[in-house]
Amino acid sequence: MDSKYTGIDELLRIMARLRDPEGGCPWDLEQDFASIAPYTLEEAYEVADAIQRNAPDDLRDELGDLLFQVVYHAQLAGEENWFDFADVVTAINEKMIRRHPHVFGDEEVADAEAQTEAWERHKAREREKKSGQPAESAIDGVPLALPALVRAQKIQRRAARVGFDWKETGDVMLKLEEELDELREALAGNQPVARAREELGDLLFSCVNLARFLDADAETLLREASDKFSSRFRKVEQMVAEQQGQLQDFSLLQLEDFWQQAKKPVAGEDE
Repeated sequence: MDSKYTGIDELLRIMARLRDPEGGCPWDLEQDFASIAPYTLEEAYEVADAIQRNAPDDLRDELGDLLFQVVYHAQLAGEENWFDFADVVTAINEKMIRRHPHVFGDEEVADAEAQTEAWERHKAREREKKSGQPAESAIDGVPLALPALVRAQKIQRRAARVGFDWKETGDVMLKLEEELDELREALAGNQPVARAREELGDLLFSCVNLARFLDADAETLLREASDKFSSRFRKVEQMVAEQQGQLQDFSLLQLEDFWQQAKKPVAGEDE
């Protein structure tokens, strides 16, 4: 891409200009860390979306948007005399070297799984060093702001590392069935709605656990399931439109028939 606007220094200059009280952008001048944070999360999800769609041009653009968010937060921090973008870069450089002693030092790791365990040990030591005291819990430091599925899986992995875990997938399935029975009981009996909601939460948590045992990311699985439903639902809408009607004009039995047709894979596509 040929452009005179290249390099991180140019991006930093643009950011500073946007925040300049003399002639900067009115909207950008009104922002702070809290107001920008939702945009940071949104851009991260848009990066993930471009990856899932296998859209390299969009991925390039979305990575740029995400990088701009980092620059934005660094600019705000610089205005508070906390740190600047160079400090952010230095910190991540030091962290990567520190957490990869098998690459930049003399340590050895057997495989990716061993490296993951070593990575978590390094993180735990860093958390203890930062707080000045040993961790009170194995799940300390799991951010509350994470998406619920991501946070659940992270908590479960932390607990598993200290031995609080099922031995095999069959055990997880039994727990899943137990939670499902408890949900059925709550729904069938004269139980408060809050009880059914609690049991449903337990069931979802067990589903996340099963995803972990399948070496899958629960957030990705649910996203893919949502995409699959959306694709099939659009096919149902198309079938209804071809009959010049509205969904509400058809019986549930008719719509189920459309749904079964929508589920049939096209040539070269898995069901």
